[in-house]
Amino acid sequence: MSTASHAEPLFRPFEGGKLRLANRIVMAPMTRGFSPGGVPGADVAGYYRRRAEHGVGLIITEGTVIDHPASAADRGVPHFYGAEALEGWARVVREVHEAGGKIIPQIWHVGTAREAAKFPESDAVPIGPSGLSLTGEKVSEPLTVEEIRGLVKGYADAAAAAKRIGFDGVEIHGAHGYLIDQFFWERTNKREDEYGGDLVGRTRFAVEVIEAVREAVGPDFPIVFRFSQWKPVDYDAKLAPTPEELERFLAPLSAAGVDVFHASTRRFWEPEFEGSRLNLAGWTRRITGKPAITVGSVGLDSTFTSLFSEGKGGETAGIEELIERLDQGEFDLVGVGRALLTDPAWAEKIREGRESELQPFSRESLGSLS
Repeated sequence: MSTASHAEPLFRPFEGGKLRLANRIVMAPMTRGFSPGGVPGADVAGYYRRRAEHGVGLIITEGTVIDHPASAADRGVPHFYGAEALEGWARVVREVHEAGGKIIPQIWHVGTAREAAKFPESDAVPIGPSGLSLTGEKVSEPLTVEEIRGLVKGYADAAAAAKRIGFDGVEIHGAHGYLIDQFFWERTNKREDEYGGDLVGRTRFAVEVIEAVREAVGPDFPIVFRFSQWKPVDYDAKLAPTPEELERFLAPLSAAGVDVFHASTRRFWEPEFEGSRLNLAGWTRRITGKPAITVGSVGLDSTFTSLFSEGKGGETAGIEELIERLDQGEFDLVGVGRALLTDPAWAEKIREGRESELQPFSRESLGSLS
């Protein structure tokens, strides 16, 4: 099957970070909340299978929570523990593999983002490094070292389960103000022990999680790590305000065993630092030398020549710029979120030059499994 010439860089095979993929398109993780009791059913398996059938190179599942009483923020979020939930995920893996795709789960703990009022039947308290919400409100006592070690084990157990049931790797969710990111951010981590302090000190929890995951899955199983500068309460937040600080932040994570970095931004075209066009994924790739996934408002309009989302001051960027930057080696893989949520055949239509058939993103699509 031929590929439209303008899209060719998106459909080059990729090999790196222990991954071998048919193309550069990654389905970004998007919470759906369609797993009653935390168990993904046949509809969830079909949802992911359809994306694989239509040519997505790598699927990253919605966030799946580790085995901890306060790991989830909403009902219907899938668990990554317990026999029934893992059987459901094994079915998802089989369906995706039968369709010729590859898939990894995103493993997750929401930390203090959990609102106890949403779970009136539970006495589980939201947890965080210092017991602080993203807005600075005290919601619990700081985690003890013993509790931290138990959480590290929870991530490792989930990763081991992912390998056991046939996934092609695992992504650790360290972004968007959730538990691992709460350790990173100075506003939510006020600890004075080995899990706090300066930016490097605040990476220790993540480093221990990565190391435990690596030990659990062995040397050849791909580990992807997702991080972000922005937080839901502060889109302009910066863990690392300069390239030099970003290097200090990434170095211990890279050394701990990350194979691929997933650099989450809201708009792929926005430069991360003044004086350079590079986005966060571009800087991450330059600093670590490891493959990087870019993501952020890719493909939110209905025509190929105007796939864009509004940026600051009304600025926009089309997919032509995305492909150009991919072709120049700024990043290796492209995360596509809402466009793939709306249109399971998005990748196939782009590959075949069927731009006029693309389904535009709509808010209504958030409420269904298509």
